[in-house]
Amino acid sequence: MSYIRNILNSQSNDDGNFFSALNKILGFKPKRIKFYKTAFTHRSMNIKNSKGHAINYERLEFLGDAMLSAVIASHLYVEVPSGDEGYLTKMRSKIVSREHLNELGRELKLIEFVDSKIPKGQFGDNIHGNLFEAIVGAIFLDKGYKYCEKFIFHRVITPHVDIERLEGKVISYKSLLIEWCQKEKKAFNYDVYEDTGNDDIRHFSVKLSIDKKIVSKARATSKKKAEEKASKRAFFVFQKQIPRAI
Repeated sequence: MSYIRNILNSQSNDDGNFFSALNKILGFKPKRIKFYKTAFTHRSMNIKNSKGHAINYERLEFLGDAMLSAVIASHLYVEVPSGDEGYLTKMRSKIVSREHLNELGRELKLIEFVDSKIPKGQFGDNIHGNLFEAIVGAIFLDKGYKYCEKFIFHRVITPHVDIERLEGKVISYKSLLIEWCQKEKKAFNYDVYEDTGNDDIRHFSVKLSIDKKIVSKARATSKKKAEEKASKRAFFVFQKQIPRAI
């Protein structure tokens, strides 16, 4: 307790607020706050340590990704004894999908704590998931595997992992649609073009054709997002014909 008091006494009000918010996010008191500071440091800050190594959340993001995969793989191995390697791999992919991690990071409002020279409004959606992974990596370095596992169960597995629901979840509508088209020998084409219009941010539009007939259209801030959105709309057009096999 004296160690924690010393930290708080030596911190500015901003640091004290950060420490308090961190307690709520983690569900426990961090021991070495420097790891969590790094977890919220964007590369645009261009900070280096005494050895000239960059200090930002990207290495922690890598570590957190590995810890998430390990803990969730272990959980699925125990919970689904009948699942083969392919099944377990696909189920894990659904849990740690970029979309889901972004939702988790957004839910915790992690972006509020980012140190960056880039305005927060200019970040893409993936910043939320990147920060969530970085937090997991920081926990591992600070408190070890058990606390890391506890956090993942508290924030990911217990509230969000429902095996039956996940079995029917689609990770990528584009992949699903392409697989179906190839199996059914249907020709498909994604006609993507820049469509910024009056928007300040660059946008792309896509027309998805199957057997030379336009079946869906979509618009988004990246080609990938536009194609996925169009694929999802096309899926609902053909949903009675397309199996939702995982």
